[in-house]
Amino acid sequence: MLTQAEIKEYENKFLAGYAMKSHESKGRAYKEKEHPYRSIYQRDRDRIIHCAAFRRLEYKTQVFVNHEGDYYRTRLTHTLEVSQIARTIAFALRLNADLVEAIALAHDLGHTPFGHSGEDALNEIMKHSGGFNHNLQGLRVVDLLEEKYPEFPGLNLSWEVREGIVKHSSAFDRMVKLKEFNPEEMPTLETQVVDIADEIAYDNHDLDDGITSGLIKKEDMEKLTIWNDIDKRIAAKYKNIDEEKRKFQIIKSLIDIQVTDLISETERTIRKLRLNSWQEVKKIDKKIVSFSKDMIKLRIPLRHFLMENLYQHYRVVRMSHKAKRFIKELFRIYIEQPQQLPAHIQKRIKTDGMERVVCDYIAGMTDRYALDEYKKLFDPYEKV
Repeated sequence: MLTQAEIKEYENKFLAGYAMKSHESKGRAYKEKEHPYRSIYQRDRDRIIHCAAFRRLEYKTQVFVNHEGDYYRTRLTHTLEVSQIARTIAFALRLNADLVEAIALAHDLGHTPFGHSGEDALNEIMKHSGGFNHNLQGLRVVDLLEEKYPEFPGLNLSWEVREGIVKHSSAFDRMVKLKEFNPEEMPTLETQVVDIADEIAYDNHDLDDGITSGLIKKEDMEKLTIWNDIDKRIAAKYKNIDEEKRKFQIIKSLIDIQVTDLISETERTIRKLRLNSWQEVKKIDKKIVSFSKDMIKLRIPLRHFLMENLYQHYRVVRMSHKAKRFIKELFRIYIEQPQQLPAHIQKRIKTDGMERVVCDYIAGMTDRYALDEYKKLFDPYEKV
């Protein structure tokens, strides 16, 4: 049986000096006896996978609402894709892949139904009551809302995984400043890897879903250098490839060249900075895990293209505004008559306040559950 001592020996031998070792963790808020043959981060990963909030990601929107088709990415499939990309990068950089995986699997636990439109609606509703941010909500989920253990609230995750949730940042996510997590310090390289893996996953997989849905035309993609160059290489290599396989090969290649560039550029930066410990990483005033300047130049037009042709497509915008109306109406009806909330939710009103409890309840809903609740509350012919 692998022991904690052997896990420590393995990490010291195979992980880089700048990696976050499990035996150097700041630990948990509530003291626990650690597992005999799993590291603290492996145990965190398993707690996340088995929690209710993780399962609900299966029916939460990425771009396309769940009922629009069963091909499109959901928050769960996106999370798994982020985890896979992040682990690949972590292994190549000799980082702690267990910590990376735990952060990746937890990074979207605080997301609302209906994607970012749901988050925007709750943030607007809660503007006088602390607002809403899905990173903070993710921390609230793992620290308080998950109820599984008699000894403590939440999942009692390690400090480093919780920091990774709070300090997660990307084009759609902003890092939250909480005193507990030393906001003046940069996050671990493991957290930084998840941030970039998140961007790689949603850029390329949203592109895939956009083409499949017909909202993005393949001929429009030819305007993008990064797409066009790969498309020509695929066409030269496979003379009679069908369109579905061709699309898959292009998306796969897009991810590959970005991951490869990221690893090479990050290794170059690490050597330049002569990093030898995770403590040194936290003192650097900018992110170390990054693309090269050439790759950034190629990615910028791709991201602009997605914004203009997918995220701002009239069908996506219509669904987004419809979703906001659902959220606001549900919030209003629960506030006006909280007796309509389930009994176990009502119990928390005295300690957490009406607005925050209703916010938690709605944020935890799947797309499907939110739509069903809306029909039950507003359709006179629907059974309650």
